Amino acid sequence: MTALFRRVTAGVLAVLAAVALSVPALSPVEAQSSDNARYAAIVVDATTGEVLFARRADSQRYPASVTKIMTLYLTFEALQKGKVHLDDIVTVSPLAASQPPSKLGLAAGQTIRLDDAMRATTVRSANDMAMLLAEHVGGSQGRFAAMATLKAEQLGMTQTRYVNPNGLPDSRQVTSARDLAILARAVMRDFPQYYSYFGLHDWAYNGRDYRNTNGLLLGGNGYDGIKTGFTNASGYNLAASAVRDGRRIITVVLGGRSSASRNTHVAELMNTGFEIEDRRARGEPIQIAQTFYEQRGFGIGDPDSVTNEAPIAYASLDGEREDGIGSGEVSYVAMPVRQPAPPSAAAYAAVANAPPPAARTESRPPANLTASLNGAPGVTRSAPPPATPARATAARATPARPPAGRWAVQVGAFREERVARDWLTEVNRRFRTQFATAERNVQTAGEWYRSRFTGLTQEGAEAACSALSERRVTCMVVRPD
Repeated sequence: MTALFRRVTAGVLAVLAAVALSVPALSPVEAQSSDNARYAAIVVDATTGEVLFARRADSQRYPASVTKIMTLYLTFEALQKGKVHLDDIVTVSPLAASQPPSKLGLAAGQTIRLDDAMRATTVRSANDMAMLLAEHVGGSQGRFAAMATLKAEQLGMTQTRYVNPNGLPDSRQVTSARDLAILARAVMRDFPQYYSYFGLHDWAYNGRDYRNTNGLLLGGNGYDGIKTGFTNASGYNLAASAVRDGRRIITVVLGGRSSASRNTHVAELMNTGFEIEDRRARGEPIQIAQTFYEQRGFGIGDPDSVTNEAPIAYASLDGEREDGIGSGEVSYVAMPVRQPAPPSAAAYAAVANAPPPAARTESRPPANLTASLNGAPGVTRSAPPPATPARATAARATPARPPAGRWAVQVGAFREERVARDWLTEVNRRFRTQFATAERNVQTAGEWYRSRFTGLTQEGAEAACSALSERRVTCMVVRPD
């Protein structure tokens, strides 16, 4: 028996070794634990590229919606090459329409101008519009992910890999603070005519006004971009840029505890960077800026920094009022998003050599924005999209409705049961009409406590979640088990 056990054990170990050798070696993302190992930061002079401050800048992190900087970069590139146009009318695909919030909420088959889709991506941080851009520019999500990863490699982003265009949760999609600073510089350098999309304070569409999720844009001090991000795994991320006295500095902070503390930390790092630049301009010999930062207390363990902040799940009402993060830049613990496999090396090669995707949209004459950004170039009118029974396809894909009264609306997931119950009470207070017939339940899922309203019909759950979304409150309709 002992000999048989040894032979079986040896066989199992051999199989495991073979599997291990067949898997490409990747740098693992550092643990996302309560000591906030998610934190990373970098401050860069945008003109010279000098790194003024760096802390864990090369450690892999989850980008969340900061991913959309690359999505817009590739869209800008396609615009510059004339492959797409700002006035293209783009049809929303079923995949784009199915993306979780934050989203613009157009249904499959509806259309939108490319310019508006870009604005929704930067201002609203709309996941559905980011997917629409990816499909319009790359032809498919998979091809776009390969294009984005290849572009990151070309730009020198050594720790970055893309799987989706919007930053929804996927453990394979990683980046670093240094890589994001490289990308931010590349956007400003390569597409100065389009960079202003990242600095839009607000945007109006179909009778609704949207405010940028980057609260620093509203406070002056030279901030003019560029993108926020948040998921449970990433923490609160921000790549920010500001110009003062003709000098531009880029600051990236990843893994903040809240949007407010993240913004404060970014502002402190940014202010110190500009102070260094000012002192140098006055003749002070500050050669190693990192030392200057550390003298100000920006080292590991500094109680005033965000390095020791504990992770949280959903933004509070204060965070929601501050910059709209509470409206959707979150990952859903109850229903994690599964994305397709990452592109292979063969896919990268195919991207480099493949022809551009066939035109699928109709172009309109250039609007004033087109003229102002592109110098009023000529517009190439491509073939109209083929007639596609999008609604019929969606109807066929829709499963039969479960019995009424068993649907739920989830409004948050938290580490502490008390917080989950308090949030249920607060949402119920604000939306008494929508949840008049619902029960309030806190359900456990591992270490998480889900705040849910249960006992709803499908129509009631969808209507309630729609009402919450109108007020920029995150929610998710949950089907019966």
